[in-house]
Amino acid sequence: MIEECIPFLGLIIFGNIENLVLASHGVVKGADPKKLGILSIICVIFWFLIGTLGTNYAMAYASVIELVGAIAIIILGLQSMINAFRYQ
Repeated sequence: MIEECIPFLGLIIFGNIENLVLASHGVVKGADPKKLGILSIICVIFWFLIGTLGTNYAMAYASVIELVGAIAIIILGLQSMINAFRYQ
């Protein structure tokens, strides 16, 4: 099972880091940390289920998925950091 996920390893690692960045951005914006935590857990479970069920299908598109995911992570991370610095 783990061998099937190797092409997505970078996306998994950086996606989790991005989840932390977005959560901190929500706290900076004044979101309720409990609600933010619950929503974050729900999203992680949702993506885990999609990843688990869709890995076999997505293997043919692993490089494209990783590229799009990496671009999204970079854009969202930059946006979060810029907004966090604005509110300091």
